[in-house]
Amino acid sequence: MTTTPGPRVVLTGAAGGIGRALAQAFARTCAAQGGRLLLVDREAAPLQALVAELDSPQVHSAVCDLGSDEAVAALAASLAQGWGGVDVLINNAGTEYPTPLDDAAPQANARWAALLDNNVTSMLRLTRALLPLLGEGASVINQSSIWGRIGVAGFSAYSASKHAVVGLTRSLAFELGPRGIRVNAVCPGWVRTAAAMRSLSAMAQERGCTEAEVEREILARQAVPQMLEPADLAGVFLFLASPASRALTGQCLSVSHGEVMA
Repeated sequence: MTTTPGPRVVLTGAAGGIGRALAQAFARTCAAQGGRLLLVDREAAPLQALVAELDSPQVHSAVCDLGSDEAVAALAASLAQGWGGVDVLINNAGTEYPTPLDDAAPQANARWAALLDNNVTSMLRLTRALLPLLGEGASVINQSSIWGRIGVAGFSAYSASKHAVVGLTRSLAFELGPRGIRVNAVCPGWVRTAAAMRSLSAMAQERGCTEAEVEREILARQAVPQMLEPADLAGVFLFLASPASRALTGQCLSVSHGEVMA
């Protein structure tokens, strides 16, 4: 009897926040199915700590700056030689910080452009580099946000970048569909991560209120008034990575306790 090998999964932004929860979930899946998981992050120390915590022969890691063409090309070449192909690509890496329009600092425009490059262009860069390794049946999952569906004062770059991820996802779904490759996105709401809590703090400071007041406003907009935890996203990603979602492509699934229902 021939055993079908498990999925070969690449996860970026793996060392913190949502990425860490996804790493834990996919490590369990790869262990159960005989797959392989490559965790990618630009920060070496937390990445090494995560790999040590997972302690699985199915889990591998690579430190990579996704903003560098050369670094991404080297990562793709290493995967081509070592794995020969990729079944699931999770473009999770990204950053988040305020970019108010009235910011008069000399570097304001550079910070705006840097966020777009980090959240969108790096995603395209890696997907393009790994395209030769993505065969029929492969699944690409892009991390967007409910702020990719609505506007948010003071966070124009982040919101614009996540709108761009939605557009990129839908365009690539059409472009890669004939090859049998699915492309979907996940749009999380407020997830209790360090980055999200920094944004919440910035919003409170801008409004002259407390963080608790901002959080109450957030929860009041949700059908289920609870802050999401990183692990709450894992099931959605596992579903989109699996053959059970083979009929889904070009979809952007809101995971927000009902704050956004579209």
